[in-house]
Amino acid sequence: MVASEAAFRQDRGGRTTDMTDLHTIPEFLDRNATAFADAPAYREKEFGIWQQWTWDQARTEIEEMALGLISLGLEIGEHVAVIGRNRPQLYMSMVAVQCAGAIPVPLYQDAVGEEIAYVLGHCSAKFVIAADQEQVDKVEEVRDRIEGLRHILYLDGRGLRKYDHSVMSSIATLRDAGRTADRAEMDRRRAQQTGATTCVMLYTSGTTGKPKGVVLSHDNIVSTALASSGFDHLRQTDDVLAYLPMAWVGDFIFSIGQAMVTGFCVNCPESADTTMQDLREIGPTYYFAPPRVFETQLTNVMIRMEDASRIKKAMFDHFMTHARPIGPRLLDGEDVGLFDRLKYRLGELLVFGPLKNTLGLSRVRVGYTAGEAIGPELFDFYRSIGINLKQLYGQTEASVFITQQKDHEVRSDTVGTPTPGVELKIAESGEVFYRSPGSFVEYYNNPESTASTKDAEGWVATGDAGFIEPDTGHLRIIDRAKDVGKMADGALFAPKFVENKLKFYPDIYEAVVFGNTRDRCVAFINIDLTAVGNWAERNNIAYASYQELAQHSRVLATITAHVEAVNKSVAQDDMLAGCQIHRFLVLHKQLDADDDEMTRTQKVRRRIIEEKYADLIDGLYGDVGEVYTETDVTYEDGRKGKIKATVKMCDAAVVPVTGKALEAAE
Repeated sequence: MVASEAAFRQDRGGRTTDMTDLHTIPEFLDRNATAFADAPAYREKEFGIWQQWTWDQARTEIEEMALGLISLGLEIGEHVAVIGRNRPQLYMSMVAVQCAGAIPVPLYQDAVGEEIAYVLGHCSAKFVIAADQEQVDKVEEVRDRIEGLRHILYLDGRGLRKYDHSVMSSIATLRDAGRTADRAEMDRRRAQQTGATTCVMLYTSGTTGKPKGVVLSHDNIVSTALASSGFDHLRQTDDVLAYLPMAWVGDFIFSIGQAMVTGFCVNCPESADTTMQDLREIGPTYYFAPPRVFETQLTNVMIRMEDASRIKKAMFDHFMTHARPIGPRLLDGEDVGLFDRLKYRLGELLVFGPLKNTLGLSRVRVGYTAGEAIGPELFDFYRSIGINLKQLYGQTEASVFITQQKDHEVRSDTVGTPTPGVELKIAESGEVFYRSPGSFVEYYNNPESTASTKDAEGWVATGDAGFIEPDTGHLRIIDRAKDVGKMADGALFAPKFVENKLKFYPDIYEAVVFGNTRDRCVAFINIDLTAVGNWAERNNIAYASYQELAQHSRVLATITAHVEAVNKSVAQDDMLAGCQIHRFLVLHKQLDADDDEMTRTQKVRRRIIEEKYADLIDGLYGDVGEVYTETDVTYEDGRKGKIKATVKMCDAAVVPVTGKALEAAE
């Protein structure tokens, strides 16, 4: 375990706890229930009212569930799947599984039957803990294909009264059984656990194939949580909003790992639809969101400002113009003139403060984004209004944290320096490798992939191409190593570099660039229906569907302008000037995880898209002006269908590549 400044904490009575003596999540649960007994551990908004669990109450519920699971026959080392949205009882159920000596396996709540069947079958799950009828139905649909599945437990019993309760029961019933059970067996199992005991199994997003089960030990989770919490001085009094998928490693480390290590409170929204409202009510002090969430929040702000009165709009523009150069300097502790400081404080009173309150970010002391590159303008906007937004770089196999940005060393073009305890190196191929206490144990039942990813010395291949700045030690990520290629003339092809620049525009939700081994680059574009739809409404443009709006001439003209602006920016990079987009199209449907076009973490499945839309790619590389296509789709209720459309091919102006750029490519 890595020692850090987070390794020693004071409890509410001022007593110091040496946390290097604690090795497992259940041990930290005991510490929290003793040291912070009456402090909030979880909150959930239900029926419009915030419900709260103290650490003492949480331990009681967790132990009742653990004893109930043991009484149902759960054995040490067995896997228990957990499916549902962010709810305190589901987080507690995962810790209960650990207390019983078994291994929790959280699944994505929007996973369809086939995906659930694969994971349950692959890990040989013996129990499933489901949030409600929807999740129970998905498991029941594939139950006959899951060998060894013994019992389903559910949290919300609405709609389940007539189901076969010989093979399922409620968590309330489970807790009732646990209250009368002898705790000796649970205590024996917990006493056997060490830091090397498996803490959780999380599945990768599966961008190139079937998801792999990543086995993480208690040492992995605890050491990473300690190091990262110490890095950012996280406190027991902090609040975090748990709204991202429970199956994602980031949510596990924030809502279980760091929450247990620091003792802060995990707050769960009432539903996905009320997340932004609940965010405003809670006002988290520690906040993580992928760039797409920050983009959506900013888009909504800009839409509202377009509809604001002339005076409010003028005041917003005036103070934001002042904030852009001054706000980040104040955050970084740089010297700022008295007049600029006073004017910024006036802006805080009139604009920035109310804006942060509207966003729910008034109390944020540490904010992070990761998963995709974030646009400099977007990044600088949040920092300019006084939000300490930083970037981190990580992956499931690292228990999240590989690099983090230090306070006062925050930049939009890097992902920071190594998290304490992490080592980095760059291979000759340009691929980033790391070694850390958080490095995964193995891929479950997949020794070949384990050996190809993690060598005997513990170095793990990230699959990303990047480099370390020699003067600052900051890591810069270029693209996925497997996606970096060469164009027909030998020029470097790095699609993510261009895609990220395109997605910096609020109108563009997703972009996929093609060009490997080709003579030029082309692109698919998904428009952002919220932003473009609002623009259409303000400009009196009628449309009946996403498909119709996507092919509207004025929308295509706007996207063309964005693509050409990106081309000018790309042309300034000598190494990547050849990646300018010559032709593009706006897709007639949004890329969707249900159609296997994206992962559940919203990563593009590039190879599948290339195969599925081969006719459209051929059209972009041909001389045709439009292509008729039929696309298979999956509806929300699981039914299959087809979308028929005529998609327009659009040309974009490119900047001639200079001789210097050609030399750089060679």
